[in-house]
Amino acid sequence: MTCEGNFTKKLSERGYRVTPQRREILHILLHADAHLTPAEIFEEAHKKLPNLTEPTVYRTLEFLAEIGLAQEAYSEKSKSAYEISGYAHHHLICRKCAKEVEIPHVKVEGLCQNLEDETGFKLMQNHLSFFGICPDCQEN
Repeated sequence: MTCEGNFTKKLSERGYRVTPQRREILHILLHADAHLTPAEIFEEAHKKLPNLTEPTVYRTLEFLAEIGLAQEAYSEKSKSAYEISGYAHHHLICRKCAKEVEIPHVKVEGLCQNLEDETGFKLMQNHLSFFGICPDCQEN
């Protein structure tokens, strides 16, 4: 089974087609060591799928996020970036050097629950980015 096989299996089980575009985008997300913008994903996927269009990448990313196989995040370098869905986590991002630190969801779980309880909203996306200045940049 390919590295993205688990995810393509989930697509099939839910009745969705496993297209070459979906397979390649999942593959790229699985091997990324950071959040990727749609443009970065397009650039990488276009190498293997020369007929791929940028709008197809955007639609595929939105689809994968909607069904929970990818998640959209917001980062210093872009309004929107994506990563594979694995475990719930959040980020601290330095405004000076763009260093990112992952925060396990358990650290903000109470906050999320309080927000739901107080507002009646059901949170659909559990991904937060906190911006600040890292310890290294504070020293400089």
